[in-house]
Amino acid sequence: MKVIFTKDVKGKGKKGEVKNVSEGYARNYLLKNNLAVEATPGNLKGLEAKKKKEEQKEQEIEDEAKALKEKLKDLEVKIPTKAGDAGRLFGSITSKHISETLKKSYQIDIDKRKIELDNPIRSLGYTNVPVKLHHNVTGEIKVHVVEK
Repeated sequence: MKVIFTKDVKGKGKKGEVKNVSEGYARNYLLKNNLAVEATPGNLKGLEAKKKKEEQKEQEIEDEAKALKEKLKDLEVKIPTKAGDAGRLFGSITSKHISETLKKSYQIDIDKRKIELDNPIRSLGYTNVPVKLHHNVTGEIKVHVVEK
C-alpha cells in the first residue's frame, strides 16, 4: 500500500515522503495514529502543491537575505568604547554589542548567533565581521571601534 507520511516515522520514512508499506502496518498503525495518509491522486496533488508553496516561501526568504546582504555591505557600525594606551580596549566587543548597535542605529534586527565573530574584538579600528543571513547567503559588516 502506498502512503504519504505526515510525520517522521523512525526507520520507515520522513514527513512528506511517499512509500510502499505493508497493508496491515499502514491500516493498523500509520493511518490509525495519523502518521500517514493513503496516497490517493487527490492527496498526491495536495502534497505537490504544498511542496511548491514551501519552495516559494524558501525562495522569498533567500531573496530577503540577499537584499539585506546588499544593505549591510554599505553600512559601517560605529561602536564607541573605553580604551587604554596603544589602542587596547577595556573589555571587548562581542557579537551581542554589534547586534544591539545595528538595532539602535539602523533598525536592522540580526540575531547575535548569526554574527560569526571567532574572537571578540579587543582593539580599536576597523574589522570586517561575517554574518550568516541564510544557509546560502553570508554577508559582511564593517565594524569601526572608536574611543569614547
